[in-house]
Amino acid sequence: QVQLVESGGDLVQPGGSLRLSCAASGFTLDYYDIGWFRQAPGKEREAVSCISSSDGSSYYFDSAKGRFTISRDNAKNTAYLQMNSLKPEDTAAYYCAANLRCGWKNAIPMEDTLWGQGTQVTVSS
Repeated sequence: QVQLVESGGDLVQPGGSLRLSCAASGFTLDYYDIGWFRQAPGKEREAVSCISSSDGSSYYFDSAKGRFTISRDNAKNTAYLQMNSLKPEDTAAYYCAANLRCGWKNAIPMEDTLWGQGTQVTVSS
């Protein structure tokens, strides 16, 4: 079965850290551009970070810059998002996606982008 499964979301205090995981099954994750997106209640989905399959370049958008790190472990067929210095405004459902357009301006989903089910990150004291 072709799917992405996220994990690692939790309730964390401001300033804390979390590492989200995105495990792929049924396909090889390394063949595709991978991205992390998030959506807070009442807000549109936004791109957080992406990593290119062609050269491994990674890109970060808006508030993720300097605090988040995207990576992937090809042996485990899994992508990660390390999030440090978390803020209350980082509270959202986080989704990983495969097969998108990853570039320095944005990560753009395509019609056949594969999405995970999401994992909730809540930053609160």
